[in-house]
Amino acid sequence: MKKIGFIGTGVMGASIVKHLLSAGYEVHVYNRTKSKTDELVELGAIWKDTPRDIAQASELIFTMVGFPEDVEEVYYSENGIFNGVQSGSILIDLTTSQPSLAEKIYETAKEKGTFSLDAPVSGGDLGARNGTLTTMVGGDEEAFETMKPIFMTFSGTLELQGPAGSGQHTKMANQIMIAGTMTGLTELLVYAKAAGLNLEKVLKTVGGGSAANWSLQNYGPRILKEDYSAGFFVKHFIKDLGIALNEAEKLGVNLPSTLNAKKLYDQLEDAGNGDDGTQALIKLWWEK
Repeated sequence: MKKIGFIGTGVMGASIVKHLLSAGYEVHVYNRTKSKTDELVELGAIWKDTPRDIAQASELIFTMVGFPEDVEEVYYSENGIFNGVQSGSILIDLTTSQPSLAEKIYETAKEKGTFSLDAPVSGGDLGARNGTLTTMVGGDEEAFETMKPIFMTFSGTLELQGPAGSGQHTKMANQIMIAGTMTGLTELLVYAKAAGLNLEKVLKTVGGGSAANWSLQNYGPRILKEDYSAGFFVKHFIKDLGIALNEAEKLGVNLPSTLNAKKLYDQLEDAGNGDDGTQALIKLWWEK
């Protein structure tokens, strides 16, 4: 059993670590806010003081942080992974980040005699908790095959998408789709409420037909309960949509619906809701 390091134990990362511990792996953990690892340490994880210490103690190193600049720091700073990594290790970034950064990490990993996979996930807090995340991987097939059984401790769907950066490009495609389902869900509820309909009945009925989707099923009921806690933060979704739009521009592709969705989420963050879950988009209508 290989020793695993995990950097970034937030909403989703903590659940993934629990699955790794349950599968019997030795897991070393680091998080900028140490208290967020307390429960994991009680469950058997081993605390390390820096990402560099994690790299020195581990053969497989997962990172799951907030923004591309956080990824850059975790890998390249003085106390970062690349200053402690062992030859032959596999580095796996679960963060939704820039494809170009994934390619940069891959090249540095090769220079260090290690492997690198970009493996962003989708499924939110529920998918992480239930071990049913969709994991989209970019990198070499050899490293992917080695990691497959470990990925499957927390994944329901797993696919190697292509070379380094391909996992991130696939996640951008995923977020483009999510942007459409979240704005659709929000406007569905705004319209149904204005028409005087029973919203629970509407969600049940629409969810049984061709308009069924993950956002409607998982976030619709939360909205009706006024539960805006973050399965996925507004501020992180804005980051993702910004990356998607930048990548689309590089590819010469126009994405007007995604652009409009980002503008709405920008308004939501400007109103002080950046730490809410993405379902809080409804606040732009219902809390005016």
